Amino acid sequence: MPNSGWFDKVWVALFRVFRRGKWMGFDAQYDQQPWQAEYGRTIARELPPSRHANLAALARYAAQRYARQIAFTCVVPNGMNGSLSFAQVEQHSDAFAAYLRESLKLAPGTRVAIQMPNGLAYPIVALGVWKANCVLVNTNPLYTPTEMAHQFADSGAKVLVIVELFADKLAEVLPQTQIEHVIVTSVPEFFPAIPRGIVRAVQRWWDRSIAPIKHPHERFQAALAKGRGALARGVEVQAYSNGIGHGDLAALQYTGGTTGVSKGAMLSHGNLLANIEQIRAMNGERIQEGRDCILTALPLYHIFAMTANFLAFFDAGGRNILIPSPRPVQNLQRAIENYPITWITGVNTLFNALLNEEWFAAYPPKTLRAAIAGGTALQGAVAERWRKATGTVIAEGYGLTETSPCVSFNPQMHRIVPDSIGLPVPGTDVRLVDDAGACVAPGEPGELIVRGPQVMAGYWQRPDETALAVKDGWLYTGDVAVMDAHGYFRIVDRKKDLVIVSGFNVYPNEVEEALARLPQILEAAVVGVPNAQSGEAVRAYVVRNPEVNGELSREQVIAHCRTLLTDYKVPKSVIFRDELPKTPIGKILRKDLKAEVKAEFAAAHAGAAAP
Repeated sequence: MPNSGWFDKVWVALFRVFRRGKWMGFDAQYDQQPWQAEYGRTIARELPPSRHANLAALARYAAQRYARQIAFTCVVPNGMNGSLSFAQVEQHSDAFAAYLRESLKLAPGTRVAIQMPNGLAYPIVALGVWKANCVLVNTNPLYTPTEMAHQFADSGAKVLVIVELFADKLAEVLPQTQIEHVIVTSVPEFFPAIPRGIVRAVQRWWDRSIAPIKHPHERFQAALAKGRGALARGVEVQAYSNGIGHGDLAALQYTGGTTGVSKGAMLSHGNLLANIEQIRAMNGERIQEGRDCILTALPLYHIFAMTANFLAFFDAGGRNILIPSPRPVQNLQRAIENYPITWITGVNTLFNALLNEEWFAAYPPKTLRAAIAGGTALQGAVAERWRKATGTVIAEGYGLTETSPCVSFNPQMHRIVPDSIGLPVPGTDVRLVDDAGACVAPGEPGELIVRGPQVMAGYWQRPDETALAVKDGWLYTGDVAVMDAHGYFRIVDRKKDLVIVSGFNVYPNEVEEALARLPQILEAAVVGVPNAQSGEAVRAYVVRNPEVNGELSREQVIAHCRTLLTDYKVPKSVIFRDELPKTPIGKILRKDLKAEVKAEFAAAHAGAAAP
């Protein structure tokens, strides 16, 4: 058998010859999808049909195939932990489904909100909701009462499963919603008795993070007991999901609201199942059935971790190491040291933070085979440091809440291109268009639009917003990208984050990449600010790296940028901060910084206008 890498190179060359000559019936579709030539023999050009009728069927499949293996282990910062096998997850999620349908009398399609950090209760609730033929509404546990009330009211959720740490908000929130039933769980749910008691004692008496819950509620274990009672009476849980098809709604996944009020992307069973197949197709043999151990520091309520970490690896029999609170990053130490981690998913800030930890740099996980970055641009300096420290390459991908989330990926078993989001996943078509909707020339930047089986049905109860985002079957992402001759894509920036200096386009990602190459900088974010001469000017917000000795001045930052950037791209102002605003997954919030800039210049204008 010839060497796989040599074979792939020959195949790619032959495919391009065939494509140009239209041999063997290749039609114009291949001319518009050059990435298919890069698939080689390791990636299927056509997306295989899903192996599961719905997500409930996926749960049953995994439980039967990997019954005795550990599915989830939750690890708190001091190393205390609890685990559940695939069989236990199946039993508990069956009981929760029976509780929803028999005790609470929920109708099919009822929305059930879940508001908790990573923990052993999460997969039980999520799978139980799908087995009950209900709809999951993922909710950030750090939301303010205003944000909670909006999402619960907008989704029409009737049930809320919430971790007790945040139940103190209920009295203010629930009167503004349609929620009728509240189930309360805890971080150490399903831990052995002694560790569970210690964790709860610390929360209740030491840091006093748990307040008495005054609103009527049911404890999670009591709910499961009622469900088990229904099962003992002969209730057949599988009957609830027998009629669920790929087009049926599975989840309302709310966007971050960067373009306005937070909206619920309607993701179907078929959307999520297709994306699981696409993720598996792009990673091939790197995902080892029943043998992988993935670190899940990203929150499961976020679409990235829900699909990639939870569903894809549950389907493959992997073990998920769940981190309830990944901040500070030292909270990951015991998990990384005590378990044979083979996969890590994260955003740029997580990888950067780990590299700046002495314990990680000195003893990176020896079992690690793969790392995946998404959510925001992976900086080249971070990727190179990671490669040197761990001996593994971070494969960057790209996705959106509206695409379940994966659109493209650097294939793990093929060619990984630095500074690229990789190739579109099988079954997905991607184009780059100008403001008029016309395709741009190769190598030119354009808005990335996508269509495929993972693209949402639309926004929940917002046909106007859906019409703006989805046109003729294409989802307009708002991201600006370029494509090379081989079909690899590179994100230039968010269309709305573009800074225009004297008529020239400046993409913040490019400037942030340059800033990241200065060792004294831990994190940086770039936005535009009003400027009388150039219309806009570039401003950099910078966090100093405490691990690097020496002062860092504005002049040093600007001088460094001048060695890497054209003059109009160089920051004209530098603001030092102790930290930058971030989302729960660690994505830097430029919109918050832009809001600060807007308020700053509005105040300055008002002051100048005052007599």
